[in-house]
Amino acid sequence: MSKKVLTTSFHEEKHLKRDLKNDNPLSSANKFSAGESKVVLKKKVTLFRGISIIIGTIIGAGIFISPKGILKSSGSVGISLVIWTLCGILSLFGALSYAELGTCIKKSGGYYSYILEAFGALPAFVTVWVELLVIRPAATAVISLAFGQYILEPWFTPCEIPPLAVKLITAFSITLVMFLNGTSVSWSARIQMFLACCKLVAIMVVIVPGLILLFKGQTQNFRNAFSYESIDVMGLPLAFYAGMYAYSGWFYLN
Repeated sequence: MSKKVLTTSFHEEKHLKRDLKNDNPLSSANKFSAGESKVVLKKKVTLFRGISIIIGTIIGAGIFISPKGILKSSGSVGISLVIWTLCGILSLFGALSYAELGTCIKKSGGYYSYILEAFGALPAFVTVWVELLVIRPAATAVISLAFGQYILEPWFTPCEIPPLAVKLITAFSITLVMFLNGTSVSWSARIQMFLACCKLVAIMVVIVPGLILLFKGQTQNFRNAFSYESIDVMGLPLAFYAGMYAYSGWFYLN
């Protein structure tokens, strides 16, 4: 008799645990979550769009602004070419270092992630806020002012461009870019591709005729290229800074 009661109690307890398991709200929620589709960002940036974004970021306004500043600050054609070469080598080393960091630390965030891993949270936090409040707005202002200057120059030549007109075009361009980036990723990527192609065409328009004239023998600008009388030693740091600004953008790769 006791064996029968014990056996019946065991089976009842087993069925009770099974019913509780089936009625568990957590298990039901897990089943619902497993069948539910995840909410993720759509992949809109393709390979060609990504390449054009990198090209458009690296080839910025610096390549069109810096040559005049480098030549003026160095005071010599030969020294300016040396500065261009040194800045290019230094930028190449920086880009290779970032490529190695990108393969070692596989996190999004760029140099914020690298500073966070190497030096801790406080330096990374300060770096992000300095970038947000000072560096990025200043860089955007320089690029936009250069855009306004070059857009209006054909319409005002040979007269001087009014500063107010440049500022108005600058404000309009920043607002337009902000609106397009906030409205559609696809449209912003298409505009980035178009602008990257325009930058490449503009650079080729400058380089190819120069090489043609150089091969024709017009080398009078290279005579006495390293003349010590025209070298401005105090202006070399400014020329070097202008060269690094022209090469800047490689750190946005990661």
